Amino acid sequence: MNQKHLLLDIEGTTCPVSFVSDVLFPFAKQELSDYIKQHWDKIPHNKPIQSAKKEWLEDQSPESMKIKQQVMQGGTGEADGLIQYLKHLISIDRKSTALKDLQGKIWEYSYGNGELKSQLFPETAECLRQWHEQGLTLSVYSSGSIQAQKLLYRHSPAGDLEKFFSHWFDTHTGPKKSTESYTTIAEQLHSSPNKIWFVSDNGAECDSARSAGMHTLFSLRDGNPDRDPRDHTVVQSLREVSVHLTAEQ
Repeated sequence: MNQKHLLLDIEGTTCPVSFVSDVLFPFAKQELSDYIKQHWDKIPHNKPIQSAKKEWLEDQSPESMKIKQQVMQGGTGEADGLIQYLKHLISIDRKSTALKDLQGKIWEYSYGNGELKSQLFPETAECLRQWHEQGLTLSVYSSGSIQAQKLLYRHSPAGDLEKFFSHWFDTHTGPKKSTESYTTIAEQLHSSPNKIWFVSDNGAECDSARSAGMHTLFSLRDGNPDRDPRDHTVVQSLREVSVHLTAEQ
């Protein structure tokens, strides 16, 4: 395949949106308070909590200022204030890198003790194995932290699928709707963008990837919130991705 790259989104592409929205996020929200309180005394050694606290202190939004004021007036402890702030970020669905990192830490423990098991689309494991055997370079670009991405594939119903991926990208690379992020990814893959296929369930992300010179495929699945592929080629199964890759050889 001559160093062809496949860059995969996760939610709505290799994994059902419902697993993320109905299982992972509520679980992390439920465990957030306990996690922060258990690790509060170890803040100097806990980068996700440090980053979350920094984001909160720099956030000038009305809700953030209101929580800070409660802490200053002694009505709320600092740890409780941070918990309140992070739950606010969850409620408004802000793509906070610090929050994503914290969620990854919470999920790591629960995957490890068997409390969580990831869910993937039925053909995902088979397609990943097939692409890997064909010599494709597989990478992930998701808004979830790299740690969360690896956990999801490591603890899949089909066993450990993490080994099939060569590179991992999250919002530390940049926003997923920014063309610059995809340019950066191509540079880090040491590849020309036109050798990279990006598969996502989000039209704006596909637009940005194509603007950077990548090929795009729009994942249209039951339960995906974005139903408008714009002018991107639609796939309704990962098996269809293989058909398009083969056609381009």
